[in-house]
Amino acid sequence: MATTLLRKTVLTAAGIAATAGGIAGPAIAAHAAPTTTSVVADRKGHGERELDVRYEAQPNFYFCGPAAARNALSVQGKNIDVHAMAKEMGTTEAGTNSINDITPVLNKETGASNAYKSVEISTPKADDKQTHTLRTDVVKTVDAGRAVVANIAGTATDTDGTTHSFEGGHYISVIGYRDNGNTVTIADSADPTTATYRMTIDNLADWIATRGYSTN
Repeated sequence: MATTLLRKTVLTAAGIAATAGGIAGPAIAAHAAPTTTSVVADRKGHGERELDVRYEAQPNFYFCGPAAARNALSVQGKNIDVHAMAKEMGTTEAGTNSINDITPVLNKETGASNAYKSVEISTPKADDKQTHTLRTDVVKTVDAGRAVVANIAGTATDTDGTTHSFEGGHYISVIGYRDNGNTVTIADSADPTTATYRMTIDNLADWIATRGYSTN
């Protein structure tokens, strides 16, 4: 169901399984200990760059917003407690309401009031202009040494053919790109066994559709 940028109920697949009978997707225990590891080394050149993310899995089914922000900020060398960020974002068991609750926290922790802005893809499917804007935003943000945080919903397929389903909504971090931004690298806090994966920019744009993302 399409909703506006300002009202987002965000649950990972595990949360939906617990509350609505379940859907396909990764399962995270409600009080699982976070898993931390370095999964990508910073490198740049030839139309690509991937940042050094100090990955941490979300500790419960509804902390995907704070966890995505925490992973995004880790590329700047920051290590902020997800519980502290959840409090600032107003996160509850219903999730984090919208990308507009995450952008101010990213700005605060980055130390610049205009480091991040929220961008909406309000349509049910991204058009060519919206996809181009997303590509430009990802490249610009990653080249600045920062990660994009995106609010997504539904099912999308990565470049390996694996599907990722979050019908109730989810937050992810975009930590890199290749092929001049036509393919992006995603850090996903939902499941540490698939901590990162790649996806075409077209699939990512459609995944964000009806929602929004925080970008430089």
